[in-house]
Amino acid sequence: MKLSVIWIIGSLAVMWVVEIINGFIGHRLSVWGILPRATPGLIGIPLSPFLHSSFNHVLSNTIPFLVLGGLVGLRGGQKLVGISLFIIVVGGAGVWLLGRPAIHVGASGLVFGYFGYLVANGWFDRRPISILAAIAVIVVYGSLVFGVIPTTGFVSWEAHLFGLLAGVLSARLTRRGRTTTAPLATNHD
Repeated sequence: MKLSVIWIIGSLAVMWVVEIINGFIGHRLSVWGILPRATPGLIGIPLSPFLHSSFNHVLSNTIPFLVLGGLVGLRGGQKLVGISLFIIVVGGAGVWLLGRPAIHVGASGLVFGYFGYLVANGWFDRRPISILAAIAVIVVYGSLVFGVIPTTGFVSWEAHLFGLLAGVLSARLTRRGRTTTAPLATNHD
């Protein structure tokens, strides 16, 4: 649990410190976001979750990052860090490969990834606690799914979509090994 708290609070602190610095220098650090299909844009894959376009942008990601990341963190610190890195890399790679030619920044791809992970984990894990967590996440944050629809030009719906898909894939790949026993078939001839 300690590692989960360190990851969540530490990541959030980095986001805010970077945004404060970025705000003072006219958001010139934002050029280090993901620029699709451009070699220099690859550096944006690990950096983009820590870069934001404004104080309102980082503020809008703060609470969902804390809540959803905290819920993922309940599964353990190593799992949280692994899932986070997977979402950042796989979701970011999706944006880099298929995103529109714009600089994509923000932690919302990671937030959508946590959302996707928690919902899909309820499906794949099928333990009551995982199902209840999935239902709670859908009830509270279900409207997030509308963020994958391209509605406004300045919102990276691509980061939302690929983060969500990376979270679902992460849940599939990290699901608990379940042993099922099939009933014995007998032949009564």
